[in-house]
Amino acid sequence: MIWQQYQPTLLALSIVLLSGCASNINSQQREQAPNNVPQQWQQKTSAPVLHVQQQWLTQLQNPQLNKLVEQALKNNQQLLQGSYDVAIQKQQLIVSGAALWPTLDLSARTSRSKNNRPISYNNASSVSLNLGYEVDLWGKLSDSNRQANLNYLAQQARFEQAKQQLVADVVKGWFDIVTAKQLLDLYKRREANALQNLDIIESGYRQGLNEALDVYLARNELNNERSRIATQQASLLTTARVLERLLGDYPKGIISANNDLPVINTDIPLGLPSELITRKPTLRANWYQLLASDANLAYAHKQRFPSLNLTASLSDTTDRVSDLFSPSSLAWSLLGSISAPIFNGGRLKANEEIARLNSQKQEQQYLQTLYDAFSDVENAITLQQSLKAQYTSTLEAQENALAAEQLSFEQYQSGLVSYTTVLDAQGRSFDAQSSLISIKNQLIANRVNLHLALGGDFANTSTELQSNSNEN
Repeated sequence: MIWQQYQPTLLALSIVLLSGCASNINSQQREQAPNNVPQQWQQKTSAPVLHVQQQWLTQLQNPQLNKLVEQALKNNQQLLQGSYDVAIQKQQLIVSGAALWPTLDLSARTSRSKNNRPISYNNASSVSLNLGYEVDLWGKLSDSNRQANLNYLAQQARFEQAKQQLVADVVKGWFDIVTAKQLLDLYKRREANALQNLDIIESGYRQGLNEALDVYLARNELNNERSRIATQQASLLTTARVLERLLGDYPKGIISANNDLPVINTDIPLGLPSELITRKPTLRANWYQLLASDANLAYAHKQRFPSLNLTASLSDTTDRVSDLFSPSSLAWSLLGSISAPIFNGGRLKANEEIARLNSQKQEQQYLQTLYDAFSDVENAITLQQSLKAQYTSTLEAQENALAAEQLSFEQYQSGLVSYTTVLDAQGRSFDAQSSLISIKNQLIANRVNLHLALGGDFANTSTELQSNSNEN
């Protein structure tokens, strides 16, 4: 009797003491930006310190490319998988939040039995309504819900990054096709030129003006050009199939492009390094994941505390179903219980240590992703400056090589130089022209990579792409 009298008081006292212990556990304070983040980019550039451009896709002014991007965003299988991951994580958030609410269950049962000695029949029907609720004393359930919410935000950010990466891949894939087509056209022009040179040399050989060696060299050059054409045709088909897979289509290799490669060598606003942390989706995703690991650590720690559960039930059992819930036979109960782990072989302590180690691991992963993002921007800036210088030099080299090629063949026909000199001049001209095409493509690809590294969004797909589609 004495124990029953003081039991509620002791229960309340234990709850107060344990809640005081739990309140001393403060969540770890995190800083999203490390102290050593520079104020400016280390690579010197003439780019203005302005906000990063968002709708960079519209700057290309290519309606056909906009349509391909829109198709990829709708049909790319990998992106669609990412959208399902976001939807699944959203449902997981609902599941986690349900633990904060009471549960209400209804169960009903009816049975009939027979006894042989003496023969009798028994009917039994029962129904019960059960209410259960766990009091979130230490915020354990709130920590679990917070972890689910942060996981959902991280998945959303990863999906956004996947969209930006897909658009960048489609743009680069499109210009890879343009590049492959221009190289193929270059090889075909060189084949026609080699065939014309062979006709001239064979005609001179028949007249006794040229040597047989020159004929063999000219034939060899023609065969080399035809070999390059065959290789480039296969490369063009492969490049088209890569883009078709990005579009979520069957790899037929039928995408063609007759566009020219635009020369993109202007600077773009780079923003500040500190802005990259909150702007780039992949960094936001890793930051949310780090905070989620902290919430998981708090949950694992509070799993070692007692839990308070409240239960209530309303039930009735009768011989006939029609008598169920009769006011005279209803029974009810209300129960409050506390359960605390005492001995579990170190399982809860080990789970907490695992959560702690995972949190520390996630912190290092966040820092690695952060510094890799800075490195991507710095490398793209460096490469942009290098490619701009290469383009200027190669453009001048191409002009000189084309003039030297024409002059060498004229001097050969005049008997001033050997045919090997002509082949050498033609090779230099070919290298200059193909290098210029390649550098143009590299400038475009690096510009896209720089936009991606800076976290700039590609376009407003709901308005920009739609308006471009309507114009056609």
